[in-house]
Amino acid sequence: MGIDNESNITANLQIGPTSMGMVRIYIEAEGVDLPMDFDPDEARDIAEEILAAAARAEAGGKGKT
Repeated sequence: MGIDNESNITANLQIGPTSMGMVRIYIEAEGVDLPMDFDPDEARDIAEEILAAAARAEAGGKGKT
């Protein structure tokens, strides 16, 4: 499956700080429990990528994936 393919998978997404000073992205789906921890700088980079992708999506272009 690629980033531009539709999926029937339903998942829950949680994002928040940990007690160890990290930012956790937590994904939960049927049979999947996936915590991913990032330092604050990495989290900011991810946030910038999400915002850039949202801008490209609004513009209707595929651009960089």
